[in-house]
Amino acid sequence: MAYRRLGRNTGQRRALLRSMSTALLKYGRIETTEPKAKELKSIVEKMISLGKQGDLHARRQAAAYLLEETVVKELFDNISKKYVDRQGGYTRIMKVGNRRGDGAPMVIVELV
Repeated sequence: MAYRRLGRNTGQRRALLRSMSTALLKYGRIETTEPKAKELKSIVEKMISLGKQGDLHARRQAAAYLLEETVVKELFDNISKKYVDRQGGYTRIMKVGNRRGDGAPMVIVELV
């Protein structure tokens, strides 16, 4: 299987990942479940790679995916500049234990 379904249909899953990637780029770190974090990691890494390209086409691709224009501006102006010398691995997933209600494994996803 190429991706995790996360118990949602396609539209809901896409909306979830779009909002989570926008939040991660906006705040720098978020707490979520482990399967969601693993899916989110590849998307955010692609967004940062687009930011490193820096051209108009990459900016439009990022703006089409991310939900806030201010996050796109921040991505291309500040976030991508931190990773110029880095060849991938822009995010870190740290396990924090299980959620009390249902025992789901929780993690913190943050930008390195």
